[in-house]
Amino acid sequence: MNKIVREHYPVERLPEDLRAELGLARTVTVVIETEEDQSRSTARAAAVRELLEHRRQLVPSVDDPVERVRKLRDEWDS
Repeated sequence: MNKIVREHYPVERLPEDLRAELGLARTVTVVIETEEDQSRSTARAAAVRELLEHRRQLVPSVDDPVERVRKLRDEWDS
């Protein structure tokens, strides 16, 4: 996401419809952010879900550090 911030921006340089709403203010802070394409965001979320599901289906390998820690923890609990 892109974002542009201009502090102390002169009100007289703004479009008329915005100037009308600002009253007697002389300077403002202007923040402009691009809107993200919703379909792109949905596709990205679907790809992340697919990767997570794939990872969940994998059987932990012998070298899996999480599995090794679990085994060590279980040894201490016994």
